[in-house]
Amino acid sequence: MIDFVEVMQRMKSILLPQSTSKKVLDKDVAIALELDPLYYAVMKKRKKIPYESLAYFCKKEKISINWMLLEQKPQYLTS
Repeated sequence: MIDFVEVMQRMKSILLPQSTSKKVLDKDVAIALELDPLYYAVMKKRKKIPYESLAYFCKKEKISINWMLLEQKPQYLTS
């Protein structure tokens, strides 16, 4: 089973180098996924992965969705 916490940790690891602070907040993840922060909070509470938003984020950032969801190599896609 795909774990919400693990997927969001990988998401935060992608966002951390782009962040000006030392920590990536849930609000930052929600914004990156183009979700309302309150909606993201509900999804987090229910441990529901926002697959469609995650897929669009991965496409935009050229990140493998397999890596994001299942931690399969390679992490980044090549053009």
